[in-house]
Amino acid sequence: MAVSRKLLLLIAGLVVAGAPARAAEFYTEDLRIPMAEAGPQGLEAFLVRPAGTKRYPLALLSHGSPRSFDDRATMSAHKYYGIALEYARRGFAALVVMRRGYGTSPGGRVDSIGNCANASYLPAAAVAVADLRAAIDAMARRTDVTTSGMIAAGHSAGGLATVALTAQAPAGLVAAISFAGGRGSRDDDDVCNQDGLVQAFASFGKTSRVPMLWVYATNDLFFGPGLARRLYDGFRGNGGNAKFIAAAPYGDDGHYLYSVVGRPQWTPYVEAFLRERGLGHDLLSPPDPLPPPGQLNEAARTEFSRYLASTMPHKAFAVSPNGGYGWRSGRTTTDDAQRDSLGACMKWSPSCTLYAIDDRLAGPAQRTLTDQSARAR
Repeated sequence: MAVSRKLLLLIAGLVVAGAPARAAEFYTEDLRIPMAEAGPQGLEAFLVRPAGTKRYPLALLSHGSPRSFDDRATMSAHKYYGIALEYARRGFAALVVMRRGYGTSPGGRVDSIGNCANASYLPAAAVAVADLRAAIDAMARRTDVTTSGMIAAGHSAGGLATVALTAQAPAGLVAAISFAGGRGSRDDDDVCNQDGLVQAFASFGKTSRVPMLWVYATNDLFFGPGLARRLYDGFRGNGGNAKFIAAAPYGDDGHYLYSVVGRPQWTPYVEAFLRERGLGHDLLSPPDPLPPPGQLNEAARTEFSRYLASTMPHKAFAVSPNGGYGWRSGRTTTDDAQRDSLGACMKWSPSCTLYAIDDRLAGPAQRTLTDQSARAR
């Protein structure tokens, strides 16, 4: 099932007042989720969990749906690494699963809502739930993940999918979170068949009893405050168990509050929700920023800062003795990232070595890669 594996050894850099720093270690893995409807290729997925030998409760993370169908092919589970890490820091095995038709998961338009005026949300939600259940089944067979005490969280169309999952709650699901949940936005403040969307959420409320947290920023341009309240009222009115948070405006469009950049605003909501239910554990520290290579000038150090800020695994940074450099992120494997960063560096210098791979310094064996070995890869 595994496409590639890696251990990220992350030394904690944050010191809690009055307490020593904790060493944080995380494990990541690229996966394909078996599912008959997705064919031999299965569903694209990416796992992030604390390193260790225990079984960590699953946090099933579900993505949104872009307004343009063509943009689905550009999506990747890796792009959600920064968000998945926040759940892993809280003691979960966070799995980002790309539903059918997104990223490299086969499926085309299988989750289509149909004609805008008569958009049908329940069939599309059923497709999403089937994909999420396939991911849960795959995780239940692992020795490092448990579906007992699991949670689910989703954004936008993934929020709708998460709410729909709670309406057919699998065994072991104890809490769920929806950020800006909905579907059918075709332009700012323009949603296909709003009444049908409200009815879908109301339908989920009839059988959903899993405790939920719903978060909508007040300047969300996909699902504005009025519609968000209608969705919530329909869900709650039929018995759904959810807490609604009208979050402060975020950026130019609050729909993107649930993002890596927006973490300072949304993680306290998640933290409080989990704590109320006794879920998760003491917060593990994020990676400590790596020191820049000593031979870099000021402009190159700024570029190294950009490398550190990138949350797209897999990535690597290469340097030359005279201060040349090159880096690449968002590659399929660490080998690809190493090869491409060395190639970028060697455009400026014939002698480059690897300095960093993902969030750790390159080991001695990796640093000794030369011009010849990079070109041979």
